[in-house]
Amino acid sequence: MENVSNVEKLESIKSLQSTIRKLETALSQMTQKGANTTLVKKRLKAVCIGLAMLEYVWNQSPHHYTQEDLAEARNVLTGLFPSIENIYIKSKVGSPQKTLLERRIKALKLAVQAIDERYLSN
Repeated sequence: MENVSNVEKLESIKSLQSTIRKLETALSQMTQKGANTTLVKKRLKAVCIGLAMLEYVWNQSPHHYTQEDLAEARNVLTGLFPSIENIYIKSKVGSPQKTLLERRIKALKLAVQAIDERYLSN
């Protein structure tokens, strides 16, 4: 995995934790409204796996995910890039939104890289 500073590691972990909280909130609200939650559940699982892979690579934290889980999470995470990058392009320079999106994109790219290294190493 590329050289990642401790600041970038911390920001990436915090970004994914924040994303997980937002997805959990969305899932709860959608469940209460009786909306279809399939997509949010898939994204939530994928981001959780991404976070676990970063913690595995950087902190040697154990995980219980299978190759199939990793492959599916990788597909879901890479599928998020176009929409996030589109919002990023439209956001105002110097805004908190732009900073949040920069960190989220970086965190997701690092998570995909961690999955690739774990997935391809077996």
